[in-house]
Amino acid sequence: MTQTVPPIGHHTSPQGDRIRAARLPGLALAGVLGLAILPAPTLAQSNADAATIAELRRQLDEMRRRLEQLEARAAQAAPTPAAVAPARQAARAPAPPPAVAPPRGATAQAEAQAAAAEARAAAAEARAAQADLAAARAEAGTPQPANIPGLLLPEPMGDQTATGDALRSDLAGIAFRVPGTETQVRLYGFVKLTGYYDFGGRNQTDAPAPQAIPLTGSPADQQGGDFGMTARFSRFGIDTRSLTAWGTLETRLEGDFGGGAPTSTNAVFRLRQAWAELGDENFRVLGGQANSLWNEGVFETLIDATNLNQSFVRQAQLRVTGRLAEGLTGQVSIEAPDTSYTSLAGVFTPGSSLEGGASPAFNSVPDLLARMTYRQDGLELGARGLLRQLEIRTTGTAAAPPGVSDTTAAWGLAGHVRVPMRWLSEALGQDELLGMAFYGDGIGRYFAGQTSGQDALTNLGLPGVIAPSLDTVTSYGAILAYRRFWATTLRSNVSYAYAHNDYPGYALGFAPGSLSATSLNREMQQVFANLIWSPFAEVRNGTFGSGWLDLGVEYLFTRRDLFGGAGAAGASGVGHAIANRILFAAIARF
Repeated sequence: MTQTVPPIGHHTSPQGDRIRAARLPGLALAGVLGLAILPAPTLAQSNADAATIAELRRQLDEMRRRLEQLEARAAQAAPTPAAVAPARQAARAPAPPPAVAPPRGATAQAEAQAAAAEARAAAAEARAAQADLAAARAEAGTPQPANIPGLLLPEPMGDQTATGDALRSDLAGIAFRVPGTETQVRLYGFVKLTGYYDFGGRNQTDAPAPQAIPLTGSPADQQGGDFGMTARFSRFGIDTRSLTAWGTLETRLEGDFGGGAPTSTNAVFRLRQAWAELGDENFRVLGGQANSLWNEGVFETLIDATNLNQSFVRQAQLRVTGRLAEGLTGQVSIEAPDTSYTSLAGVFTPGSSLEGGASPAFNSVPDLLARMTYRQDGLELGARGLLRQLEIRTTGTAAAPPGVSDTTAAWGLAGHVRVPMRWLSEALGQDELLGMAFYGDGIGRYFAGQTSGQDALTNLGLPGVIAPSLDTVTSYGAILAYRRFWATTLRSNVSYAYAHNDYPGYALGFAPGSLSATSLNREMQQVFANLIWSPFAEVRNGTFGSGWLDLGVEYLFTRRDLFGGAGAAGASGVGHAIANRILFAAIARF
């Protein structure tokens, strides 16, 4: 913008000097904004410059506050209407001859006219600075989920530039900045409607657990399948983000309505996430209820269930996250324990009741988990492990014999790989190949979909047992999945999962047909195939975003084979179960 230089001998006033003084910082601000905008696209292209991008955003926020101050000063310096009116009249009057000195009143009118022009120029500069600030924010972009490994933010929804500058937020969802503070607030979630139909056995639940599908020949299997609908897994959450002297403080409260019975229309709200995390991209500390470090949503499904070999545990924990190297993140956590065992009397946890009394299952120390994740150019490699202590105490319970106490160590290891198929051919675009494998003793709590949550078995209550023991269940398995993008708005996921469990020989002594016997699955298999249409999906900077609407159909096949075979099944006489389900789902995010 060109600044007008007054001619030699031009008369000035203190008011005009004040306006010009207020205008100069505005020009300086516009210049700084111009310099800040130039490197933004380059910075956003590199994960290595994430810290620089964060600093740029901080500077932009500071510039925004400075701009507001300048606008306020310009408004104070603007001439009053009473002074502007004579100035406009003077502008329409013929100019006095150059050789004749202007009257004293004409000088005042000229100064008022100049002051009005200065005010208009300052306002124009403020508007230009606002435009530059908006452009700088657009160049800096919205933080990608990869900036917070393991705690991915919901995908950006809508255009945040539609909100006012003073309330615009970096967060996705319905977000705003609390005026006068360094805090941003975001509301997010989705409404989800799911319809399903079972072919074969009747399984009246919208979240069918693989380890509990009806056995072939059982009454539920003989009834045949039926249809159901649910919206209880619709979700709502609130995030905040605040700048502090110790780094960024993030908090999250999230829940859905999946806490009640699956066939009830009176859905019960349940807490999913409730945590706070403080730190920066190099080191963070989290406390509260969050996804376990063992969790791994390897592939995308429409069903709301604990799928085979996938962990969806959310529990109280204290977690530390650190960036170990470029693309490499390490995490360690101590998490809430929950011992689960199976005996002749049934399946028990510390919160269960045995014959109206306390449960012998006992928690004595927290679970210890660790995880490492490497991400580079679409490739993702992950490894995780856990250590646990399982314990039973019969003192004070109805379990026999009394006075028994036994502990055993439990552990598990798992790894996964996610490979971008564009490495093989650019024609494959966003396609991904995924694989996961695990092995462990006593990790049923973290794979509830395959073991009913069983960590161990005990021979408590079996005839002739003098010295009861607690024995961990050995489990291993794998998943192979492929994510195919037919178009940006149309994609499919296909997967196969296999799991195997080993039990101690005395489990064959559990009563045939009882819960204890029919909950022990030697082998399990599951196949997924779906087709999801997201009409508002798009790819930004190589990252796929599904937009605010998903419509999909999904097929699910599950088979389980009992430990002990037909002998453990009881009256049905068949030691396996097969389930076929088709689902239809609509998801609208906000």
